[in-house]
Amino acid sequence: MKRLILMGMILGTVSLYSQHPNTNMSGLADEIERTLVDNELKSWYPRTIDEQFGGFLTNFDALWQPGETQDKMIVTQARHVWTTAKAAQLYPDVPIYRTAANAGFRFLAEYMWDHEFGGFYQMRTRQGGPLTDGYRDEKRVYGNAFGLYAAAAYYELTRDPQALDFAQQIFHWIEATAYDRQNGGYFQFISREGRTFGKGYPSTAGDSLQFGYKDQNPTIHLLEAYSELYRVWPDSLLRQRLTELLLLVRDKITQPRGTMRLFFTADWRPISLQDSSETFIRKNYGLDHVSFGHDIETGYLLLEASAALGWHDDERTAAVAKLLVDHALTYGWDNRVGGIYHAGYYFKGEREPRIIRDDKDWWSQAEALNSLLMMSQLYPDEEKYHQAFLRQWEYIKTYVIDWEHGGWYSLGLDTRPQSRDDMKAHSWKGSYHTSRALMNVVKMLREGRLFETH
Repeated sequence: MKRLILMGMILGTVSLYSQHPNTNMSGLADEIERTLVDNELKSWYPRTIDEQFGGFLTNFDALWQPGETQDKMIVTQARHVWTTAKAAQLYPDVPIYRTAANAGFRFLAEYMWDHEFGGFYQMRTRQGGPLTDGYRDEKRVYGNAFGLYAAAAYYELTRDPQALDFAQQIFHWIEATAYDRQNGGYFQFISREGRTFGKGYPSTAGDSLQFGYKDQNPTIHLLEAYSELYRVWPDSLLRQRLTELLLLVRDKITQPRGTMRLFFTADWRPISLQDSSETFIRKNYGLDHVSFGHDIETGYLLLEASAALGWHDDERTAAVAKLLVDHALTYGWDNRVGGIYHAGYYFKGEREPRIIRDDKDWWSQAEALNSLLMMSQLYPDEEKYHQAFLRQWEYIKTYVIDWEHGGWYSLGLDTRPQSRDDMKAHSWKGSYHTSRALMNVVKMLREGRLFETH
């Protein structure tokens, strides 16, 4: 029998779902749900469904015209499946969402999955065939995490035993191929044959600078995917690995000041550029910086995993989640108009991070909206969260949502007005962050609950 897991049960003393007295929660929920349905979901579906080859089209320009090239990445394809599966559960009377989820799941299983060696290819052609450059036949744990995330959500929607079998197959492939039995955590880079690889591997992929490192990004999304799977398949090994991931993110990747380190050696020594020149740091910041969007997103993912595990009095995880959100709000928030900046850096000898990229990614804004509301209801006496949530929604409406053509701009127009002309969709820009955030926000405002367990 399902039991609602209130954040008050996690903390024991406060309720996530106490309503703030100064806000018309019902009216705000209506507004945000209209945005979810009319601006977000209707912009993507059925437009992105590939009627010819299956799955979803990848590239659309600023006016939603499809691009000539439509290679398909597992990350994007899987995120579409997850989004449409969740939308189909929310809106069962709208058949296009289930239709899209069905088509997307079939493409994952038939073309993105390697039927000889197992695992999802990182990238395929539009038809589902191999590429001759870029990722070629390589695999990434990050992409496989999202494939698992999608399969679990699709099973939750359909209760098709074959979908659960597939999700279990993905899980066991990740465990057999990428799990580090010596140091814990997971390796990111996998050859077609299922061998991990590092620096020196003959690859033409664009992420070769990261070869050989462990990475917070695959780790937090494995945490997310394993949480999703555990809710529909409470397996003992899965529970053990989900617990390990939660503790790894909470206690090792997250630093005491409230930020996550991005990259690590195989034995979990953090990669730092602090002793380098500022010029070198700015040129290579991808390996070492403060990612405010990932930090504020992980505050949510930690509490989601804790709830999935049924940890009712998990004060430690709640405190770390709050720390991550607080740091992003203190140092990565634009006090002038709102919004979360892309990146900061703690230069040597400086006590506070400097903003080194002031653009505001669409996905970071969505994740901030979700986590800020969560924190405002978890800590109703701390007015900063409620005010920041309301201001964040106004920021998104003013600078991020394209009300004329639909969808969200890649970057907030306040710092990057040229983003009006950016692509609405590409391999790294889909409907997942935005749709999930809006779905969660509507649920919290309407129902006073977010997480469930069995």
